[in-house]
Amino acid sequence: MSHLHLCLIGKSLHYVFGAVMIVFLLAPLIAVVPLSFSAGSFLSYPIPGFSTQWYQNVFTAGPWMDALRNSLIVGVASTMLSTVIGTLAALAFARRNLPAARTLLAFMISPMIVPSVISGLGMYFLFGQIGLASTLLGLVLAHTVLATPFVLITVTATLQGFDMNLLRAAASLGASPLRAFFNVAIPLIAPGMISGALFAFMTSFDEIVVALFISGPGQRTLPRQMFDGIRDSINPSILAMSSFLLLMAVGVLLLAAWMARQSNRHRTSNG
Repeated sequence: MSHLHLCLIGKSLHYVFGAVMIVFLLAPLIAVVPLSFSAGSFLSYPIPGFSTQWYQNVFTAGPWMDALRNSLIVGVASTMLSTVIGTLAALAFARRNLPAARTLLAFMISPMIVPSVISGLGMYFLFGQIGLASTLLGLVLAHTVLATPFVLITVTATLQGFDMNLLRAAASLGASPLRAFFNVAIPLIAPGMISGALFAFMTSFDEIVVALFISGPGQRTLPRQMFDGIRDSINPSILAMSSFLLLMAVGVLLLAAWMARQSNRHRTSNG
């Protein structure tokens, strides 16, 4: 067999393997979408007919909309807090004069490593002692702890191409540290901040384990509502909300990819 034929076979196997992996990863996600439009009351293929009744069920006033509202409130608040904390921490690490920097960095990204059950249990006992259990504030703080590492890592990666001499140049021209930060640093690291904020929002929006420990009936988030729905009674309403979350995740991924592309263009133009 000639070298050309071997190359063609290898290329074909490469494409086939890629296609199989795409189907393996995406098929379980896409399979829920047709079921969410089922006219029946059970999760089964083939679907008996087409209907949007389950979307009408979840997007009308009721427990689903209350849970969606709580998730949006907690997600937006924890994203804002984690973006501020993660960005300031990344700037501190980028100055390279922070004592025990590696220890502090390991401590700040530890929520990504520690199992969620352990984090949730610890927060449950801590927040119970200080009166934050079963409150939206407690849930916001808990999700901020979980989301901050994503912002820290994303902004730290962006700062790898940031020249700290720009801040010193701004200071030599009379700019205050706050003005130099907002007028010089923020425009350059904004793509990393926005990407980190998107990951932080999705981390909070999708989190379930800590919410099971921290939240009460009045702070039920969307993942917890779905978990309770699966446990109590399975109907296509869960799949309708799952399809909505899938659409939201795709939108966030596309936005993050666009931000990464803009960041690369910006670096290339500056380089």
